[in-house]
Amino acid sequence: MTTGRIELGPTGRTVAANVKRLRESRGLTLRALSAELKERGRPLSADALNKIENGDGNEARGIRRVDVDDLMALAVVLDVSPLALLLPHDARGATDITAAGQVDGREAWTWGRSMNPLGYSRIEDEDERARAQMAFHLSSSPVGLTAKSRQRLEAADDGPSVD
Repeated sequence: MTTGRIELGPTGRTVAANVKRLRESRGLTLRALSAELKERGRPLSADALNKIENGDGNEARGIRRVDVDDLMALAVVLDVSPLALLLPHDARGATDITAAGQVDGREAWTWGRSMNPLGYSRIEDEDERARAQMAFHLSSSPVGLTAKSRQRLEAADDGPSVD
């Protein structure tokens, strides 16, 4: 097996920056975060976490990708939604989304929160917008989460507004 330089895409860089920002904002050292992850059953060494955080820059230093299980464990330990790791902290302005290119930050968050499909704001025909939104909601919502229960959840959301 050959090893080469790991290339992170825009979402990988966003995750790296968000992990570092959230860890530091909670006053956690790399070792403390590592210990918390180990206690929760997803051990990542302080060195591995450092390599994850190194992905937020362009320097040629050791980096490590975050797999989906790491992402979920980090979200649990940092007490945030996985979206808070995947999407930019600042929804103002444009952001790069893997496979979608540059997207308005607010549009990225409404997409991530299953409110509207990506590109929704660019659909001019009203009927087509309605169809796109309905198809998106059907594909993006889990069984058991009805429109009413979803509205109650969104109304009870104490988090910051995307607006």
